[in-house]
Amino acid sequence: MTAFLTVFLSVFIAELGDKTQIATALFAADEGRSKLLVFLASSCALVASAGIATIAGSIAREFVEGPMLKLVAGAGFIAIGAFILWGALKPA
Repeated sequence: MTAFLTVFLSVFIAELGDKTQIATALFAADEGRSKLLVFLASSCALVASAGIATIAGSIAREFVEGPMLKLVAGAGFIAIGAFILWGALKPA
């Protein structure tokens, strides 16, 4: 149960205010669109993307040791953050 809560809370917090959540809110705001349809479609999309990520992580684990995998993932997040920050600070 602890592992479930750790994963759930980590992903839940990471998704708050994310592009996925904003897109879902915009679809739900459309008066002509069924809210149930938006919920089901976005839920299916999240399940599919989580499935792909789980498979990719499992495959990566076969080729890269745990500590190195965490280091590579951390470096990737830092690189993405630096790229976004650089783009935001670059003069127009």
